[in-house]
Amino acid sequence: MCRFLALAVLSGVAFAQVSSSAGSKSAPDQGAPSSAWGLAGASGGASRLPPAPKGKSTVIGGAIRGVDRVRDQFTLDVFGGRSLKVLFDERTQIYRDGVKSPRRDLRAGDRVSVETVLDGTTVFARSIHMLSEVPKGDSQGQVTDYNFADHELTMLDAQSRELVKFRVPDGTAFVRQGQAATSAVEPGPGDLVTGTLISVKFQADNKGHGVASEVSILATPGTAFVFVGNVASLDLHSGLLVVVDPRDDKRYDVFFDSARFPVSRDLHEGADVMVTADFDGARYVANAITVRAGAVLEK
Repeated sequence: MCRFLALAVLSGVAFAQVSSSAGSKSAPDQGAPSSAWGLAGASGGASRLPPAPKGKSTVIGGAIRGVDRVRDQFTLDVFGGRSLKVLFDERTQIYRDGVKSPRRDLRAGDRVSVETVLDGTTVFARSIHMLSEVPKGDSQGQVTDYNFADHELTMLDAQSRELVKFRVPDGTAFVRQGQAATSAVEPGPGDLVTGTLISVKFQADNKGHGVASEVSILATPGTAFVFVGNVASLDLHSGLLVVVDPRDDKRYDVFFDSARFPVSRDLHEGADVMVTADFDGARYVANAITVRAGAVLEK
């Protein structure tokens, strides 16, 4: 009898263990995932990245000084004399002499050409080309000084907001772009006056200095411009009108005196406008605004 009781007790314990185990297996269905289940979900979410930043890209040539693989960023010594922090991640396309390479191949000392785009206030690399040959790049900004004797151009870079220097040797190509093309005078070093907006194509010499191969004159002080597009933003208090050209999605900040313009209800965000403005060396100032479906607003 005692032996029978002992056997019954042991059988009950074993049954309780099996029932407990079966209950634990059904837990995921009751909203309490196992640790393995949770990790699978977490890793799947972490691998999802937002689309790469959109906007106008700029190609920058330079040499990598250091790679921070924890923060996914590197320091780029740009040809022209400045340094720049550049972010990268799984969305960045990396190539070495045209052949796709993994991110671990990025290393200090590499000469690179980087296609960058602004992601908020940071600089993000869409693509990185590690090159055996001397890399090329382009930069856009505003002239702060040009030394005719030394053929040295100093420019405030629009992206980094830092001063960069380029040598402009004899034979450098000069072109005039945009609305300033109305001038009959061929562009040249004489257009590099303080305040001029320019775009520079360059490459590095054997000392890592930027040497301009082409300078595009975008706007010189006193030049008249005509902008056609849609109103992206309108601030009557500060007198700022932002026009987006639908042909290339470029944005133009145009300032106006709201006291001199009898702004009508036809002028609003999304309106189709034509704006005539003068470039004063610092900004575009409107002297006429036409709402293309309506009347002309003039000083």
